[in-house]
Amino acid sequence: MSVRLRITVVAALLITLATAIAAAILVATLRDSLIDAADTSSRSRANELVVSATRNLLTETIANIAEEGVAQVVRDDGTVLAASENVKGETRLSDVVPERGQPVRLILRNAPDEDEREDYRVWAVRGSGVTAYVGTSLEDENEVIFELSRSLVIGLPLLVALFVAGTWFMVGRTLRPVEDIRSEVASISHRRLDRRVPIPPTNDEIGRLAVTMNEMLGRLEDASNRQREFVGNASHELQSPLASFRTQLEVAAAHPEGADWPSLAKNLLADGNRMESTVQDLLFLAREDAEAPRPTTPVDFDDIVLEEVTRKRSTCSTDVNVDGVSGAPMAGHREDLARMVRNLLDNACAYASTRVDVTLETIDGRVELVVSDDGPGVAPEDRPKIFDRFYRADPVRNPQSSGTGLGLAIAAAVAKAHEGTIEVTDGDPGARFVVSLPTLV
Repeated sequence: MSVRLRITVVAALLITLATAIAAAILVATLRDSLIDAADTSSRSRANELVVSATRNLLTETIANIAEEGVAQVVRDDGTVLAASENVKGETRLSDVVPERGQPVRLILRNAPDEDEREDYRVWAVRGSGVTAYVGTSLEDENEVIFELSRSLVIGLPLLVALFVAGTWFMVGRTLRPVEDIRSEVASISHRRLDRRVPIPPTNDEIGRLAVTMNEMLGRLEDASNRQREFVGNASHELQSPLASFRTQLEVAAAHPEGADWPSLAKNLLADGNRMESTVQDLLFLAREDAEAPRPTTPVDFDDIVLEEVTRKRSTCSTDVNVDGVSGAPMAGHREDLARMVRNLLDNACAYASTRVDVTLETIDGRVELVVSDDGPGVAPEDRPKIFDRFYRADPVRNPQSSGTGLGLAIAAAVAKAHEGTIEVTDGDPGARFVVSLPTLV
């Protein structure tokens, strides 16, 4: 069963049950009301007749009784003193004689009513030597209840049918945007992630669902685009050294007698190292994308920074100053933090003219690492993209850079994994990379 049908069926059952209960209560209330009104009138009229008989004010014909009603005043010896028109000439209606001051309600079956027989509900009131019987026809009350019940039997199903039709229509109208969203999502393939589901004009749960679906599709589109770019860039980065690798081997194989084998081995080893570095970077980023957050351990970040600076000084063409490095305990992954520092140092040394400065301090409960150089800096338009994978602003900085464009992306991934941030600002001159990480709690 569809949601629309289930809601309609449940609504129909509930409204049917509710109307049935309401109808039963209405009929019972009306019946009680009619009985109470008739009993009050009959008892009051019987008291009046007893008083009239005591004062000898009775007439033979009793008037002023309810329509389809009956009245009779009888002496204790059974003599009928007065009666209503419909029971004139009849014997006493009942042999029940109540105590004085204690009226009794009776149900008379097949009581005389002119030429017919009738059922009455009668009140018997005892006076001084007389008893008054006043009542109303049960048939009259039953007819009123019957007419009401018949009207309810006819009207309530029509009301329920109208309610069910309205529910079916409104639920269908409410769920139509959901069906539109479903059909649109079903037609979206991995090649058409730019498509979006329609957003209904109403700001309700369905509207918010459509907005959320579009946001999700946007994230999927971004992830798909990044994946395609990643694969394309990775293929390009690996293709160049592989092509060089193959070319050099083919030339050497074609002319082995003239090949400079030591130089060839050196070149092939350099290309192999480049490919190995690229593959390691790709594997690291793939791991960061796929793995859940890992548990952290306390580390001395200043020790990591100093170790990486010591290692880098042997290959860096400029001076690396660490006078601003101070103690900075924090929680993290030692190898990943070392990789981040190493990549920032590689980047600074690649573009620095004469100097690289490294500072590390704790500010307002956060560890702040700053790696700056006095190179050409990063143009403002390149800064939002400098941490993208495979992005290289070569024309702005160092045209001779042979990096893969993954170093800063890895640094940003490590900072993010440690709930930190990384940004690049003006170094005046050069570039200034600032990493902010939570300190050890």
